[in-house]
Amino acid sequence: MNAVTPLVLSCPHCASMNRVPRERLAQAPRCGRCHETLFTGAPFALAAPTFDAHASRSELPLLVDFWAPWCGPCVSMAPAFAAAAKALEPHLRLAKVDTEAEPALAARFDIRSIPTLVLFAGGREVARQSGAVGMQQIVQWARANLRP
Repeated sequence: MNAVTPLVLSCPHCASMNRVPRERLAQAPRCGRCHETLFTGAPFALAAPTFDAHASRSELPLLVDFWAPWCGPCVSMAPAFAAAAKALEPHLRLAKVDTEAEPALAARFDIRSIPTLVLFAGGREVARQSGAVGMQQIVQWARANLRP
């Protein structure tokens, strides 16, 4: 796709699909339905009902942190994941799935240890990494796995 073709992406607030010209991604575009900003510079919570809108139907790559509130390494990695969102948006969206609240998603993606980062692009899983890592490692790993 070229710069003229709009990018279809889902809203982190209402999961509505939006068409946004690629050249406007960095200009704080807003959702056509709920009028919230499409990029918040922070990871958002994902649940089963809206997961596919973000992972499969959105054309923007999605990096998901599968975590749990009782997991010490997950909690310690949370600030690094949040900082990575600021560094990677608007070219990559970051989300979190609480495996305690969403056990069906954890089972669907065969999450065996947490934290686990799963990178989706083009509607499919392209990379996976388990264990707590720092912000620079998250950013480098995501970018390296999205290169053509």
